[in-house]
Amino acid sequence: MLRLSKLTDYAVVVLARLEAQGGVQTAPCLALCTGIAEPTVAKVLKALAQAGLVEGLRGARGGYRLARPLAELPLSDVILAVDGPIALTACVDGASGGCETEATCPVRGRWDRVNEAVRGALAAITLADLAGPASRSCHSVGHAAPQTTTTFLPAQPATLAAE
Repeated sequence: MLRLSKLTDYAVVVLARLEAQGGVQTAPCLALCTGIAEPTVAKVLKALAQAGLVEGLRGARGGYRLARPLAELPLSDVILAVDGPIALTACVDGASGGCETEATCPVRGRWDRVNEAVRGALAAITLADLAGPASRSCHSVGHAAPQTTTTFLPAQPATLAAE
């Protein structure tokens, strides 16, 4: 089964939230807004920053921001940043030494075409294609939303007018 890692899935969520919030966001704010544990968000942001997909800003107003809009960010770049190269088998792209039967394998080298099709499909999908509207609002620069108290009044009984 082909399946992306949870970290890649989380990376897509974090990137979508960065775009929805706009500006600079901190790891704690992104964790709060996404429901992903803060250490996991920090790990994802580190990988994304190393790949140049987000920019880290230091200082009191520091945090992370997108390096480019989601419409210009293919899903394949996120997968590469978090999970490494996209390869369906150990012998894709001429790699050797990853399989004990490579010397006698009748399909050696034939997976390259399939792998290229998968890479092409993932490169054709941008994160803007995946990102939906923001479901919750969080405040920028990592500040939690102000605490508010809501008073709920009991519902008034419905009355029917006699006709």
